[in-house]
Amino acid sequence: MIDNSVSTQPAAPVAVTVPALPAESAPVPVQAPFPGTLEDRPAAYSVIAELLRVQADVAPRSTVRRVFGASPLQADAESWFSGAHGELKVGELLSRLGSEWRVLHAVPVGTGDSDIDHVVFGPAGVFTINTKRHRGQKIWVGERMLMVAGHKTDHLRNSRYEAKRAAKLLTAATGIPVEVHPILAIVDPASFTVKRRPNDVSIMVARELPRWLKRRKPVLDAETVQRISVAAVDSRTWHRTANLTIDPAYLERFSALDREVSQARIVRLLWGVVVVIALGFVAVAYLLPTLTATLVAAITGA
Repeated sequence: MIDNSVSTQPAAPVAVTVPALPAESAPVPVQAPFPGTLEDRPAAYSVIAELLRVQADVAPRSTVRRVFGASPLQADAESWFSGAHGELKVGELLSRLGSEWRVLHAVPVGTGDSDIDHVVFGPAGVFTINTKRHRGQKIWVGERMLMVAGHKTDHLRNSRYEAKRAAKLLTAATGIPVEVHPILAIVDPASFTVKRRPNDVSIMVARELPRWLKRRKPVLDAETVQRISVAAVDSRTWHRTANLTIDPAYLERFSALDREVSQARIVRLLWGVVVVIALGFVAVAYLLPTLTATLVAAITGA
């Protein structure tokens, strides 16, 4: 990423609350509706809302499908499910930033259903964070391209576009030039290889985010940070007709679905173990004697 530098004072402390995915054994509290400010918007809310919408018409799994560990997710819901986990993880990481930072999640932008995963700002500047979860995949980074498992992606282009869009909207809302730097945060990769980093987009494994941001040099004074803050938390800066209503049961519904997916995965793994054991038994009981007899015959010349 680009390092900026100008000295400043920290902004007024603001608490940032990110709903973490509850443990399977813990009860999920039903939350009250959120008021209409972007500071109250939970991490991954847009993605989870779309996931639950896609899943709404999915018929319950039959007993047979449950026994064999079929996933409860519709095919079209797989990417939304993975994306939700990625954004929740990054939201939790961003909650570790100090009080001088302000963090917004799932910021609705434009006139449709698009959103920016995370917008972060403080004395070190303004950043948009594009979160991508590529669990167990090999990531390769070049100056002009990011590849996942050998396949080209649009991640860099989209990250640049989000930052430019945010800069334009914040500049219009504040009346001062606002520079926004894009960050691409990769969640759960198997490996991360950098041949050459782009000059205009900072790419990193998600766990590096808090430290990377905290180490940035100040470029904004307290008055400017406050001016940007007032504009940024107002949803009308980003989307004139955004619906900020929060389903109070969204996290409970997502957690229930997540438990189903995890249980189905465990069942499939158990079936895999059973198959391996069965194949081993067949090999020992039938194939090994035959192979032994053939080997003995070959040695004895019989």
